[in-house]
Amino acid sequence: MESKNVGVLGGGAWGTGLAQALANGGHKVQMWALEPEVKESVNNEHENKKFLPGYKLSENLTVTNDIIEAATGKEFIIIASPSLFLASTIQKITSVPNIADGSTIIAALTKGFVPSKDGPKLILETIENVLPGIYKGNTVYVAGPSHAEEVAMGKLTGLIAASENGKNSIKVRELLRVPGLMVYSSFDVVGVQICAAAKNVIAVIYGALDAVSEHSQLFGDNSESLLLAAGLNEIQTLGMAMGATHPETFTSISGVGDLDVTCKSKFGRNRRFGQDIIKTDILSKFKDLDDLIANIGKIGYLPEGAVACKYVHELCERRDIKLPLCNGLYRILNKEIRPLDFLDQFLLKGNY
Repeated sequence: MESKNVGVLGGGAWGTGLAQALANGGHKVQMWALEPEVKESVNNEHENKKFLPGYKLSENLTVTNDIIEAATGKEFIIIASPSLFLASTIQKITSVPNIADGSTIIAALTKGFVPSKDGPKLILETIENVLPGIYKGNTVYVAGPSHAEEVAMGKLTGLIAASENGKNSIKVRELLRVPGLMVYSSFDVVGVQICAAAKNVIAVIYGALDAVSEHSQLFGDNSESLLLAAGLNEIQTLGMAMGATHPETFTSISGVGDLDVTCKSKFGRNRRFGQDIIKTDILSKFKDLDDLIANIGKIGYLPEGAVACKYVHELCERRDIKLPLCNGLYRILNKEIRPLDFLDQFLLKGNY
């Protein structure tokens, strides 16, 4: 396989995990991180001690704090910035020559929605609205059941590379076909993005139920499977309403596969946040959902489902879509209903 020059914008756990897989597969990877300590630990000790501690990284992976340097001269750029900072990150690289002329293929790992005056936008739409016009319909979205820790370890992981441009989807698919990654192409860019964003909302609820189930005679494994299936139905309902083109997207690895691992894995931050709602009363730190999002750093980790929940709720209101689970989490995070009361109403009494 021919080695490629790859830039990864975002030095968090997922960006680092995928960068490591690419570097371990022989590609030359330069990652941009905002934090000087990430640059120091990766370049000097080959470990991202801040965001992915305990995992030895390839010498083919280096870090810079200069985003222009990370983007310049790269054949591929992979965006791994959190959704809250996505547009501002992309804006910083639009003048880089290989991006201005469209010669670099751009893919995104970011999950979630991005707010705008016209309502929440999907990740690729946001990116393409900032990038030069040549990228319209040509960016690629990468998702699948892929916790960063296992990707960094080289454990077998399935991903989907989705794009309106079939050639670019294939090029990213081939770039990512390194040891430990099994990658497929898709044209359903909307469906794959909705799965990646909305599954985090369901995972928060799953984590809360999981915490309750530890000491409950009413909830158990059967209840959690019921919740997972109901959650998948809601993701598909939202996806099709938003313009997903392939129903099988929701039964593929980007749908049920990603939902399953996000809900059940010990690495899942959204599941952890749901557990903390019950075990540590973490919501007591916040006035409502807007306050939580504005002060999300107080949590100590990033539960993307809490942010996505607000935008899923807005999308549902704009389109008159009824998603009982997603709406229930919105009411919980917004302090309109207590978690246990919602679980009782939804799972025990069927009051949707």
